[in-house]
Amino acid sequence: MKHLFIVNPVAGGSDKTDEVRARAREAFRSREEPYEIYVTRGPMDAARKIRGEAESGERLRVYACGGDGTFNECVCGAALCENVAVCPFPTGTGNDFCRMFGAEKELFRDLDALLDGMERPIDLIECNGRYSANICSVGIDARIGTEVHKYSKIPLIGGSAAYVVSAAVNMFKGIATEMTVRCDGIERHEKFSLICACNGRYYGGGFNPSLHARPDDGIMDVYIAKKVNIVQFAALIGKYAAGRADELPAYVTHLKTGEDLEILFEKEDVVNVDGEALYTDRVRMRMVPGAMKLIVPKGMRFFDDPEA
Repeated sequence: MKHLFIVNPVAGGSDKTDEVRARAREAFRSREEPYEIYVTRGPMDAARKIRGEAESGERLRVYACGGDGTFNECVCGAALCENVAVCPFPTGTGNDFCRMFGAEKELFRDLDALLDGMERPIDLIECNGRYSANICSVGIDARIGTEVHKYSKIPLIGGSAAYVVSAAVNMFKGIATEMTVRCDGIERHEKFSLICACNGRYYGGGFNPSLHARPDDGIMDVYIAKKVNIVQFAALIGKYAAGRADELPAYVTHLKTGEDLEILFEKEDVVNVDGEALYTDRVRMRMVPGAMKLIVPKGMRFFDDPEA
């Protein structure tokens, strides 16, 4: 078995390659299995590297050293590969996938716990050929998340302030988008504020629309939010972000489904896939049960408790 550390040198705003190399050297001092530190060179380079390594047929464990974007690239490379298992090893700023595991999320930072961990199949959402371990969405939230990087580069604006600026700009442009939505026997053509499909629980730096989504139950939690104005949006977004959308049946339709979700736009729009942006006028999201092996850190109890 080989261990592969995928390092995104720009995750978190600083290059953590030396730190990862030092921690790996220390952890493998008493281990005989081979490992490699691979520094990515551009978008989707991690996925290409993993696919190439997987072709040998050797068992491969991959540690995504970065944020949610790095983990997503590794997920895309490992999807449907029986000999590959992946986990996040956070060094970036955004680690929304890990938040689902509560206090146990810190185990993903414990390299020894990862190296001694078990492998467990989890589901993925396949979205227009890209895979998601966490959450896909369209609408106002996807536009805010996509454009936040433009504002974070402005002097004196960064972190949460960039999200506030992006939210203000996008709300001014208009909250709702005209779409056709098909899922689980529903077909609606109207303006929607957002549509979110959850395999995990957190996105956008802390939004928690689903309190009970699990990546191993074959089900997507789908939230379809109708058109609202700015005043309504401001009043309702807090409940949505806190997992209380079911208290808003007049505004939000909640589906728990294993069926495909299809969304058609009048013109090309952005789709959020685990924080990464796709641009298209037609989206198909489908649940793929057991599509990837997750390295579960030693000591983690989340998957032992169906109510977690």
